Amino acid sequence: MINKPNTSTDKQETSASVAATEVTPSKQTAEYELKCEINGVPVSTATEPSRRLLHILRDDLGLTGTKRSCEIGRCGACMVLMDGKPVNSCLTMAYQCEGASITTIEGLTDARSERIKEAFLQEGGFQCGYCTPGMVVSTKALLDDNPCPGRAEIEEGLSGNICRCTGYGGIVRAVCRAAELEGEERGQ
Repeated sequence: MINKPNTSTDKQETSASVAATEVTPSKQTAEYELKCEINGVPVSTATEPSRRLLHILRDDLGLTGTKRSCEIGRCGACMVLMDGKPVNSCLTMAYQCEGASITTIEGLTDARSERIKEAFLQEGGFQCGYCTPGMVVSTKALLDDNPCPGRAEIEEGLSGNICRCTGYGGIVRAVCRAAELEGEERGQ
C-alpha cells in the first residue's frame, strides 16, 4: 500500500518508482476502484471515475515528472503513454485507464528512452526543462512506431507538445540524434 508522502524526500523516492499495488484514496467519497498498471507496477486506487489521470499521478502517487500546465490538452507537458500511445493525462479520466498500462517519464528507463534523454542533453533540447518530460514521452512513442523518422514526421510526432521557450531547433535536433543513436545501435 502506498501512503501519501509526508516530505519532499518521500515524494522523490515514491516518484522514482511505484512500488506497491494500492494507493490511499484521495477522497473519502470515492466510489470507483481504478485498477491499472503504472510504470510496470499494478496499482489499485479508490477515486472518482471522472478524476483526471494527471491528478492521480501527481497528487496521489507523487509522480511529479508529469507536468501540470495548460490542463486543456494543448501543451503536452502532461504527456504519458497509455498502452504505448501518447495521451494528455490532463484529458484522460480515471475510468478510461481501467486495465491500461500507463508509463510516465519516471517509467521510461529502457535503452531507447535512455538514448532519447542523452540526445536531448547532447543537443540542448531540454531548455528550461518544463516541457521536456512530455517531449521525451512523445519522442519515445514516435521512435517506437518509426525508428528512422524524417523531419516532417518528427514535427508531426511532436505536434502535441508546445515549448514555451520559443526554440524547437534543439528539440528537433535531439530527436534526430536519438534516431541516429538508434541506427548506431542497430549497426546502420
